[in-house]
Amino acid sequence: MDRIIYKLMGAAEWAAFDSDGRFDGSAADRADGFIHYSAAHQVAGTAAKHFAGRRDLVLVAVDAGALGDTLAWEPSRGGQLFPHGYGVLPRSAVISAEPVPTDPAGGAILPDPLPVH
Repeated sequence: MDRIIYKLMGAAEWAAFDSDGRFDGSAADRADGFIHYSAAHQVAGTAAKHFAGRRDLVLVAVDAGALGDTLAWEPSRGGQLFPHGYGVLPRSAVISAEPVPTDPAGGAILPDPLPVH
């Protein structure tokens, strides 16, 4: 599967994560029992479906290998395999974190290509 996966989160979540050194998941993640990640080809769809109108997003690139066996690829939206984390996301697994600008309608303007370093 992909070596780099992505997590969209709010700026306040990112600031707390960056300070604490770990991320236990958003409220939605905790409700579902795992941290929702996206593969590169899924990030735009995730942003549109779950984060439309948010103007405080941060795109976090994560080294999937650093998550070890806590990462599972499971069917989700439309039967696609999505990366799900069944453990804490450690700060040490983060490759980069970048604010996501939005268009006038509040749609995420993702970098192209997505960050991989």
